[in-house]
Amino acid sequence: MIAQQPAERRALIGEYVLGLLDDEQAAEVRALIEQDEEAARMALDWERHLLELTDQLPAQAPSAQLWPRIQASLGIARTPDHSAWGQWWNNLLTWRLTSAALAMALVAALAPGLWQGETATGYTVVLQPPGETAQPGWVVHIAGDGALRLEPLMQDEIPADRSVQFWTLVDPAIGPRSLGLIEPGKPTVISAEQIGEVQPGQLFELTLEPAGGSPSSRPTGKVLYIGRAVVASVN
Repeated sequence: MIAQQPAERRALIGEYVLGLLDDEQAAEVRALIEQDEEAARMALDWERHLLELTDQLPAQAPSAQLWPRIQASLGIARTPDHSAWGQWWNNLLTWRLTSAALAMALVAALAPGLWQGETATGYTVVLQPPGETAQPGWVVHIAGDGALRLEPLMQDEIPADRSVQFWTLVDPAIGPRSLGLIEPGKPTVISAEQIGEVQPGQLFELTLEPAGGSPSSRPTGKVLYIGRAVVASVN
C-alpha cells in the first residue's frame, strides 16, 4: 500500500530510487511515478540528490575482479588480445577504471572513428537507468567543438502514445532544459548552438513523456536514463 502522507511517500520513493524495495513494492511505486506528476518529481529530486552525493565520494582503486564482472554483465567476450591496442585497452579498464575511464572505454568501443587523428577535449556521459549501475543504455559524446552525439547501447520498447525526451541540467535554480525528442535505438546529433556550454558534472537524462513531449518546460514522466558529464580528452 502506497503511503498517503507526503513525508512517508517521499521516503518510500527514495527507497525505490536506491533499489531497496522488493519486487512487489517496487512495481507499486513505479506505477505511481508513471501516473502521478508529484511522485515523478520526488523521484527525480532523489535521483539528482543522490548523484550529487556520489560526486563527492573520493576515487577508489578498483579491484582486479571488477572489469571481468563488468564484461560479464555487458556480455563482452574476454578473448585475450596481445596487440598493442589490446594491451592498452585491458590495462586502462582493469587498473584505471573510474567514471571517466569507463566513459572513455565506451567511446572507444562504440565510436572508434570519433575525433580520430586529432587532439580534442570534450565530455562523455554514460546514461544508466536510475539505481542500476551495470546496465548503461546510452552514451553521450560531446566533441571539442561542442557538438553532441547520443548513441544507443540497447533497443527500448516505447509505447506508441509516448515519446522519449532528452534533457540537461546545469543550474538547479534554473531547472532542466529540453534538448528535444529522440527516437529510441537511433543515434541523435545535436549542434553546439543548441547544447550550449557544457560543464563537468552537468546532468543529462532521458524521460518518458506524452506523445509530442512534455506539456510543460519540465520533465513530467519517468526517468529512463540519467548520468553526468565527465571530461574526456582524446588524442
